Amino acid sequence: MSDAYVLDLDSFRLCASTADLAAEPAAREHADCVEFRMDLADDPLDALSTYDGDLPLLVTNRPRWEGGETAPYNRLDALAAAVEHEAVAAVDVELATLRGRPTGTNEVDAEGLVAHAREHDAAVVASVHDFDGTPPAATLDLLLRAAAAAGDVGKLAVTAHTKGEALALLAATHRATARGDRVATMAMGEHGSHTRAVAPVYGSRLGYAPVDAADATAPGQYDLATLRRLVDDLR
Repeated sequence: MSDAYVLDLDSFRLCASTADLAAEPAAREHADCVEFRMDLADDPLDALSTYDGDLPLLVTNRPRWEGGETAPYNRLDALAAAVEHEAVAAVDVELATLRGRPTGTNEVDAEGLVAHAREHDAAVVASVHDFDGTPPAATLDLLLRAAAAAGDVGKLAVTAHTKGEALALLAATHRATARGDRVATMAMGEHGSHTRAVAPVYGSRLGYAPVDAADATAPGQYDLATLRRLVDDLR
């Protein structure tokens, strides 16, 4: 990774989520980085090879079993190739993958991918997504502990069906930050949308938003300019 593309995860960073790296210029005003959704892109490695934008990249190649579109074959290999690009500052790997969930046919396994990322100075975001609901407080704590231990940042996205569940996630974020874990949290859905703006107050290190709300990659996302304004106003 080039020094020009360093992503400091010691404080909050806002990622513009997109499957099209041509959107990067439009993101520069408000974003600190671009989350490149390789699983939603056509020829993602070709797109990376020609990327010359200003913002560092966080690459994600989400499998179908965790809300993405990528088949298991060569999914980790593509991520391993991606982290070799100078603009890639971080890679997202599911906690379940890091814990040994079968990954299909790949030349590299999860442990090898993490090692390869480290060799190229790319941070690891260990992620968990729950599209059904919000686990109990004790489970939230366990997931955040495990994800933070497995990566440089532990990401937890849940689905809030009530304001109380959104509040539970914010409380878990506060507890994780207080014990020294570096985490990124958000609640998906109508009742959780505000957590994307509020979670950074409690220590969340990463936020995600599309440049255009019509291109949202998760339920309840604000557009990039709106989330930037809300986060900056609250912090």
